[in-house]
Amino acid sequence: MRILTCTSPGHFEYSDGELPALTKDHSLIKIKRIGICGTDLHAFEGTQPFFNYPRIFGHELAGEIADINGDIDFNIGETVTIIPYFNCGRCIACRNGRTNCCATLNVAGVHIDGGMAEYYSVPNYSLVHSNGLSVDSLALIEPLSIGAHGIRRADIKPGEFVLVVGAGPIGLGVMEFARIAGGQVIAIDISENRLNFCKEKLNIPYTINPLQTNAIAYVREITNGDMPTVVIDATGNLNAINNSFSFMAHSGRYILVGLQKGDISVSHPEFHKREATLMSSRNATREDFDRVIKSITNGNIKPENYITHRAPFSKVKEEFSSWLNPANGVIKAMVEMD
Repeated sequence: MRILTCTSPGHFEYSDGELPALTKDHSLIKIKRIGICGTDLHAFEGTQPFFNYPRIFGHELAGEIADINGDIDFNIGETVTIIPYFNCGRCIACRNGRTNCCATLNVAGVHIDGGMAEYYSVPNYSLVHSNGLSVDSLALIEPLSIGAHGIRRADIKPGEFVLVVGAGPIGLGVMEFARIAGGQVIAIDISENRLNFCKEKLNIPYTINPLQTNAIAYVREITNGDMPTVVIDATGNLNAINNSFSFMAHSGRYILVGLQKGDISVSHPEFHKREATLMSSRNATREDFDRVIKSITNGNIKPENYITHRAPFSKVKEEFSSWLNPANGVIKAMVEMD
């Protein structure tokens, strides 16, 4: 089978390999679609934490079951996606149903090799039924689930102002589920293309480019002086993360969905006087996947809005670097298996 490996930052190589062995309680998936995530882009740049090379990317996956080992409620030939966070099932997080932050978590395409290949072997517990969705939609369930999980962590109440910093694919998913939860969403990004996407495709009422507007003053105006009770970072940019503490209302919550390598810096007195809450949001759970599928099925989310670029598997090596260029207006690139 054909495989694409990131051998080092900035470098891909195709190779031929054997089909993965079908081990106990695993299924073999014939890959049909691979969504390109910010994690993949950052790993290609060499800026992604928890990353070693060489690595096979690919965790936003859709395909057909080619073979099964074990007694499960899935069939050979069935179209599926997967929950790509492979957990131990035994640690305190797993015992508490928080498999998304397992103490020994292996994320496909990050800690271990992923599905940027013709076939991929996955644990049976990771399989997710298609519920009639297309392979394009299925490959978008994982990134949307990260947004759904972040909003579940935020526990948004209807009418709350929710400031989302970063309008990449993850931030857009955060905005969608904040809107569904009844939040009044404010989007901040330095890309006019992405802010226009927020307005035109997601019906986000407030958008701010901090390079063109005094963001603090405008957010204060929007919120009638209160400032947002929920601030969510989806940039993974250290400066953005540190600066966004300034937007938080007294009694507010700050949720870090984005991830970066450095140390967060915050004024303790400013944080303390707000009695603020700071939390991280990592990956997603099956509950979040189910919620995304339901939201797509009932029309609350239109996954086709997200896909702006496509490439066959054979062209990924030559096209991948172009997806990092903001001038190309990439929201979501989708790889189609040849």
